[in-house]
Formats: sequence, structure tokens, C-alpha cells
Amino acid sequence: MTTTSSDTHSRTRPVGLPWSALLALGTAVFITSLTETLPAGVLPEMSVSLDTSSGATGQAVTVYAAGTALTAIPLATATASVPRKPLLLGAMAVFLVANTLTAAAPGYVVLLTGRFLAGIAAGLAWAILAGCARRIAPAGLEGRAIAVVMTGIPVALSLGVPAGTLIGEQVGWRAAFGAVSLVTLAAIGWIGVSVPGVGQPAVERAGNHRPEPAPGSAKSPLRQTLAVPGVAPIMVTVATFVLGHTIIYAYVAPYLQHAGLGSATDAVLLGFGAACLVSIWYVGRHVDRRPRTLMVTGAVLFTLATAGLAVTTAHAIVWVGAVLWGLGWGGAPTLLQTAAGQAGMRHSSAAADTAQAVLVTLWNAAMALGGIIGGLLLQKSGVTVVAVSAAALGAVSLLIVAGARQHAFRNAQATR
Repeated sequence: MTTTSSDTHSRTRPVGLPWSALLALGTAVFITSLTETLPAGVLPEMSVSLDTSSGATGQAVTVYAAGTALTAIPLATATASVPRKPLLLGAMAVFLVANTLTAAAPGYVVLLTGRFLAGIAAGLAWAILAGCARRIAPAGLEGRAIAVVMTGIPVALSLGVPAGTLIGEQVGWRAAFGAVSLVTLAAIGWIGVSVPGVGQPAVERAGNHRPEPAPGSAKSPLRQTLAVPGVAPIMVTVATFVLGHTIIYAYVAPYLQHAGLGSATDAVLLGFGAACLVSIWYVGRHVDRRPRTLMVTGAVLFTLATAGLAVTTAHAIVWVGAVLWGLGWGGAPTLLQTAAGQAGMRHSSAAADTAQAVLVTLWNAAMALGGIIGGLLLQKSGVTVVAVSAAALGAVSLLIVAGARQHAFRNAQATR
């Protein structure tokens, strides 16, 4: 599609966020997050129904993460020239099939097959969702658009999983996954209607999204993307920050029991979740202008919080630490995805999408590794060492962000 000079000028005029499209993309994020975590809420019912142990049934989460980690980068590379909207609709269609297959699974093998298929769909969807949000946002509001889309994560964790758990308890775990399929079907229709894409030039001329690369354009190899200034330190930050968070979050219940707050675990996590929502809101408002300031602040808050948990189990410190942890962590997905997209866009749109795929892979790998490392530390050294390790990784993340001043997490004034 050709764009006239007047079209180009119209695209630079300030316009509001395309809320319907962003909320549709946020629903897709909600579905991916809910699909990943729902087994945790219905694990006992699944185990009884499939006649498997809890440990074996729990591998449904592992298989999902493996599907995402193994396929995100290859799929992003292979589909670099495919228009984003049809690709996202295809990924959501795979989610529909995978969750329906999970709900109807007659046995353990079919269950794992459905979960692995869902993980593959997640790897593809996560690699392009932030890019879609960035493309349909007005210039200067890309980060805020990503923040809106990323609210699907806390909504899934705070509302989706409890709702799915309730359905599982009252009706059955299969009904819970069936309900996710129905939501996915609705999301496919919503995305199809509200998210602009190639073939809708009128929307482009209205200034609501940026043209996508034409099919058949050159792909951006992984090595070339990692060589783009700023991408590598951002990815190392993803690995260290997510690893530090997961090491302690996966074993926060044993820590709280050790601190004498085992009976208040749900309340502490509620405080953490509320702080995460505040962080997401604040980061969403300022990410386009002050990403470096926000990322440094988040790393400082996380490091201080986990260091406090390592030093003492005094109840007041634990409560304050949980809130500071949430404030430091909540906006991290938005900040990291925005930074990766901005760095990749200095080379090309395809490089930005490849950077997102690398981020997704590292994120899932760090989560899996964090669970393993945290478990080993807990078993051999105790909860204090778990908190110390998390604080150390937070400090490493802070040093990386501080040292990557020139090309990564650049505040707005640094880009002028």
C-alpha cells in the first residue's frame, strides 16, 4: 500500500488509544495467562479424573512452558513476513483447539498433547502481541498501549484462575477448560472486528496504526537481532529479573510459614497483587517517557524488598516487603517488552518481533529454572538463602540496567 504525504502527516497527529482493539489484545493475553496457570487451581480434580498422581498431573504446566520456550523463536523467525493480524487469529484458533482438546482429553497422553499445543500457540502469540499493540498505537503512546494489553496477566491471575477453580470445584475441571474455549472463541471474533490490519488502509490513514511489512520481506535472523544495540542487555535483564522473582515467588508459601504468617498467605499475596496493579497503572502512564527511570526504580524496589525478607522475618517487614516487591515487579512485563520492541525497531519491525520472541523464550526458561533452583535452595539451605538469591539477582539486574544507559531503557529525552 502506498501512503500519500497527507496520509503521513495525519498519522503523526495526536490521537487517542484504540481502546477496543487494545482490550481485544488484552483478552488474548488473559487467555494465554489463564491457560498456563489454570491447572494449578484444578489439579486435584484432574488427578482424580485421569487417575494420575498430583506430580504427574502437574507436568501439564511444565509441558505448556516447554512448548512456549522451544517454539517461540523458530516460529517468530519463520513467520516474520506474515501479516500480524492473521497470524494472531491463527494462534488464537490453535488455543481454541488446544483447550477444547484438553477439556475432552480421555487420558493423560492426550492431555499433555493439548497442553503442549497450547504452549506452542502461546509462544507465537506472545511473540506478536506486544508488536500488534505497538503498531496500532499513536506515536508516543506505544508503551501505554502495551501496558493496557498486559493487564490481561494480573486479571487472569487475580480473577481468571479463582473463577476457573470455582467452576472446577462446582462443575468439573473439564468445564473450566471448556469455558476458556468459549472466551477464546469470543476473543477471535473481537480481534477480527476491532484490530486493524493489512487490507484496512482507511484505518491506517486515520492514524490508528502503522503499516506492517509486506509479505515476502526479508526476515531478520536471530543473530542479527541480538546484535542490535540494546537488545542483548535487555534480554540479560529479562533472564536475571524473572529468575530472581520466580525463585522466591514459587516458594513464598514456605517462606511465609517460616515467618509465622502461613495462615495469612492469601492476604499477603493479595497485598502483593494490589501493589502489582498499582505498578502496572503507573508504569502504563509513564513508560513512553521514562522507561529507564521506571526500570531502575523497579529493580531497586525488588532488591530492597527481597533483601529485607532475607534479613528478617519480622511481620511488619514482611508485609512492607510484599508491597514493595509488587510495586517493583508489577510493571516489569510492560517495561521489558516495551524496551525490547523499541530496541528492535531501530533495525526493523521484524527485528522487534524477533526480540519479543527471544524475550518470551528467556522468560519461560527463567520461570522453569527459577522453580528448580528455588526448590534446591529451599531443600538444602532454607528459605533465607532463597530470599538472598532473589535479592542478589535483583541487584545484578539493577547493575545491567544502569550500565546499559546508551542503548537500552532510554528515557524520552535521550532519544531526541
